Amino acid sequence: MRAAVTPALRRSLPAVPASVPRLRAAVADFVAAAGVREPQLAAVKLAVSEAVTNAVVHAYADADAPGDVHVQTFVHGDTLYVTVSDDGAGIMPRLDSPGLGVGLPFIAETADTLDIATTDAGGTELRMSFRLGSPEAN
Repeated sequence: MRAAVTPALRRSLPAVPASVPRLRAAVADFVAAAGVREPQLAAVKLAVSEAVTNAVVHAYADADAPGDVHVQTFVHGDTLYVTVSDDGAGIMPRLDSPGLGVGLPFIAETADTLDIATTDAGGTELRMSFRLGSPEAN
């Protein structure tokens, strides 16, 4: 049986491409240890990859050096919560975007909830939640 609240995972790494698989793996290990199984595990990993990649590509695009991307994860009851944030320029339309613009719609489709906010530092925070099935179903 899943505990009411699991300890939280908190990681911060530089917003560079090499950090995407490292943060995805950290979240995957944490989530798997909390009892989450496929196919939900794959959905969480993909959503985290998209969110971290957005921070890597967009958050510090005009900065001299990349800042950090932060990931926080915890399970409360039957819900997994994941937050990906940065201290960058915040969300704004970019005509020169190197991506296809499918990351946020994909996350919105994959997660049960998606909230996007501006951090106190002016960056972007994506808060996702995933409703978990019973431990037998995961």
